[in-house]
Amino acid sequence: MEWVKIIHILCVMGWMTSIFAVPRALIYWRREFERLGEFGPLGDLTIRLYRFSSGLGVIALGTGLWMGWTLGWPAWFWLKLGLVVALTAHYVWTGKLVINARKGVFGKSDFYLRIFNEVSVLVIIAILWAVVVKPF
Repeated sequence: MEWVKIIHILCVMGWMTSIFAVPRALIYWRREFERLGEFGPLGDLTIRLYRFSSGLGVIALGTGLWMGWTLGWPAWFWLKLGLVVALTAHYVWTGKLVINARKGVFGKSDFYLRIFNEVSVLVIIAILWAVVVKPF
């Protein structure tokens, strides 16, 4: 089980990198697009980061479910899983923003993307609290 925990933590760290970086990268990508008038290297980097981290997210979810099963599905795990589902919805929404940006459509403001980015931080703090404190 220790190896599964290590793999889980590594994959979560990689997925979190994208969750934090992609919304911020969209801000800079839009600025680059406005300056160049075309798809530039920052857009390519953002797309690659999003795609790569999606696989890490799947592995993190799989190893997390496996650990939940081996622990007997404790109550705190269900709280964590619910928060992970919310974070996954955030990640999927980020993907829609990336797809639109690839088409040259940057429909959200810098302010929106900054707030959107901070929401994920709050959810991650709640996940960490559930895992460390195990409130029930």
